Amino acid sequence: MTDLVFFAVPRGGYDILRRALEEAELPTIDLEQPGRLFFGLSDAAGPIGYVGLEGDSADRLLRSLVVLPSRRGAGHGTTLVRELETILPGEVTRLHLLTDSAAPFFRRLGFADADRAEAPPGIAATEQFASLCPASASYLVKDMQ
Repeated sequence: MTDLVFFAVPRGGYDILRRALEEAELPTIDLEQPGRLFFGLSDAAGPIGYVGLEGDSADRLLRSLVVLPSRRGAGHGTTLVRELETILPGEVTRLHLLTDSAAPFFRRLGFADADRAEAPPGIAATEQFASLCPASASYLVKDMQ
C-alpha cells in the first residue's frame, strides 16, 4: 500500500489544481482570492486530488473537491473530505457545499440537504454560492460538532 500525504497547497502552486478543476468543469475564477485554502492528496505516484475550504467563521464552505481521472475509484474523494474534516479549526461548527453531480457521494459522508434560502450570510455571500454555482446545484450541510 502506498503512503498517502495530505498537504496544504501553497499559494502560487495551483497549476495542477487549476487544470484538474478545469477538466472536471469546476469553477476556477476565484481560486486566488483571499479566504480560500486548498489541500492536496498525493502518493509516490504523484498527485491524486484536491479539496478546498473557504471562509473564516463557524460556517465554512467545502469546495473544489476533485480527484484526477486516473486516480478515481479508489476512495480518494472520501479520504480528501475526511482529512479536511480532521484539520478544521475547533470553531468550525458546520460545513456547507454546493454540487451539481455529487450529492449522493456527500450524503454518504454525512452531509444533508438544506434550503439555500436558509444559508448563513457568510456562505450565501461567497462567489461559489452567489454566482458560480447554478441555482439548480444541491446545497448540503454537515454539522461538525
